[in-house]
Amino acid sequence: QVQLVESGGGLVQAGGSLRLSCAASGRTFSNYGMGWFRQTPGKQREFVAAISWNGGRTEYLDPVKGRFTISRDRAKNTVYLQMNSLKPEDTAVYYCAAAGQLIATMARNYDYWGQGTQVTVSS
Repeated sequence: QVQLVESGGGLVQAGGSLRLSCAASGRTFSNYGMGWFRQTPGKQREFVAAISWNGGRTEYLDPVKGRFTISRDRAKNTVYLQMNSLKPEDTAVYYCAAAGQLIATMARNYDYWGQGTQVTVSS
């Protein structure tokens, strides 16, 4: 089992920044690819960013490329999502997830999920 707890969400004006954190506990965190997804009411959960187990590879949703950065601190068992130049369309509940593979962009490939943290970007 892997337990994931997100934090760092909140309300920010368009153009602002937030940094989400995801603290992991349980099984060896360093063996898992990690990802961030987001979801708005009535829509499917959407892939945002992923990072490989060793941090050497990252993947991003096209609309967030150049604005969001995913990173991980293996010593702290924590993965981060730095979000800059936020837009109202980034408003969503953001979820952290762990995949038992190198890296994954599909929700179905993730085994563990956090409870989510709300990000609201005002115009």
